[in-house]
Amino acid sequence: MTLLRRDCLVLIGAFAAGMARAEDGKAEGAFAFSFEKPGGGLLPLSAHAGKPILVVNTATACGFAPQFSGLQALWTRFGERGLTVIAVPSPDFGNQEPLDGPAIAEAARKNFGVTFPIAEKTHVKGAAAHPFYRWAAERKPGETPRWNFHKYLVGRDGSLKAAFATQVEPTDPRVIAAIGAELGAA
Repeated sequence: MTLLRRDCLVLIGAFAAGMARAEDGKAEGAFAFSFEKPGGGLLPLSAHAGKPILVVNTATACGFAPQFSGLQALWTRFGERGLTVIAVPSPDFGNQEPLDGPAIAEAARKNFGVTFPIAEKTHVKGAAAHPFYRWAAERKPGETPRWNFHKYLVGRDGSLKAAFATQVEPTDPRVIAAIGAELGAA
């Protein structure tokens, strides 16, 4: 085999391997996305692959901010069984997230006892929406955030299993049942 032909075969093999990884990335669904952490670094959803994740857009100055306590209750109740709760602070609804960076997590901790992960302030709607939120909108049209504290449940397989509107409390039986179904789907 000539050197040129061998090099072409190596390139074709590398291209095929790259395509397989790209297809695997699509198959991962939500696990293909990361959020920025306050103060730097990434919060990759892939770190929670095989476990359900509740992703909630939040705001510390919102009238629904007491839902942080309900989210913490879910984290406390189901965290050891595999559930991850991730707060995604957003300025998109009345700019009710006036804080930035670590100050958001500090306010949530101080006011509501939050110990689950909190991402950096992120857009969740419109053209500037984070890729996770654009992906979720494609999978659940009409069930996108209309205000703070909209909840998305990502299944163990990375698919979008459920969406819950702002008015649905984190401890609502529908949320509990959906989380329970995912935790039992081992």
